[in-house]
Amino acid sequence: MEATLTKTRIREGVWQGLLTGASEGIEVTLLGEKIAGVTVTPCPGGHEVRVPIPAAVLNDGVQTFLIRQGAETLAHFTIITGVAMEDDLRAEIDLLRAELDMLKRAFRRHCVETA
Repeated sequence: MEATLTKTRIREGVWQGLLTGASEGIEVTLLGEKIAGVTVTPCPGGHEVRVPIPAAVLNDGVQTFLIRQGAETLAHFTIITGVAMEDDLRAEIDLLRAELDMLKRAFRRHCVETA
């Protein structure tokens, strides 16, 4: 069964979502670094995923968190701090950068393994 993750809310510095399907191997990254303290607990309808948002990462600009299971990105969320933005274009560009960085690492790993 394919896993799906649906955001339920952000409250008190914690992103929360409902995961249906397999619950193993969930990791959250920001700029390629893993976020500690992510929990996945059984709940009615699936599993509740809780991602603490570290205060240390809240800086001016756009921060995009990727929630992944293996190589598949299940969801992402973006936090914008500092100057108010009229549209979400910077967030989309930041997400594209994060995805591109992930693809570059996977491609380099593939090249090393097949060489």
